[in-house]
Amino acid sequence: MAFIQVDVSGRCSRTESLHSLCRAVMLILALWVPAALLSGCRCPCAAPAPATEPSEETDVAMQTIPEDEVAPAAQEAEEPPKAALDLGPGEQVRLFDGVSLGQWKVTNFGGQGDVHVDDGAIYLEMGSYATGITWTGPVVRMNYEITLEAMRVDGNDFFCALTFPVEDNCCTLVLGGWGGTLCGLSTIDYYDASENLTTTFYSFKKQTWYHVRLRVVANRITAWLDGEQLVDLDTTDRRIDIRAEMDLCQPLGIATWVTTGAVRNIYLTKLPDPIL
Repeated sequence: MAFIQVDVSGRCSRTESLHSLCRAVMLILALWVPAALLSGCRCPCAAPAPATEPSEETDVAMQTIPEDEVAPAAQEAEEPPKAALDLGPGEQVRLFDGVSLGQWKVTNFGGQGDVHVDDGAIYLEMGSYATGITWTGPVVRMNYEITLEAMRVDGNDFFCALTFPVEDNCCTLVLGGWGGTLCGLSTIDYYDASENLTTTFYSFKKQTWYHVRLRVVANRITAWLDGEQLVDLDTTDRRIDIRAEMDLCQPLGIATWVTTGAVRNIYLTKLPDPIL
């Protein structure tokens, strides 16, 4: 009897312990599940939450500004100012203000000397070999005159080679080349100023200003030096061009050759179109 009592008591004790454990587990689950739901915990396989809507600040930052609403200052910065050379007959424009290069740029010959403005003139210092400036604004290609003053400061070659447009081509008026005295147009029918029908000679003095006047009209190029005619060429059926050394001066430029020169008072005047 004693054995049976002990055995029954043991089973009862184990059963009560099992019930106690179950109650404890249930209590833990009862407390954990609500807490998990409140804290936002979800199953790893649950669908992801939708992306957050962009804020107003983000949305505005991503908008593209229409082209017609771009600030005028930004549009103007893309287009450099240009000289107004849409001239009527008899109208004149000053191509150099005596203060800055303006729309003239230093011609990148390679080995060129310094270019600077001083006392109302552009100085082209002696280089190896050419030094020059090229006009970057619009030009008049026919029926016009260019006037300027030029001076040989130092050296013994041309102190003013004026490259200018002649319709679709260009030509160069050379002053003081080939040893210091030769003048003429380069090139005519493939011959330069030293060997064509415009070849002439003039004795130039250093540190002296000379007045240059060039006229380009249909079928004729004329040039004067201090009022004396140097060139009067009928260009009908002639090949008008320039030497390769002056290519970078097109369509309008001024250059020196192993010589320091200066130019000032540069003007362009539109002439009346010929009456047909």
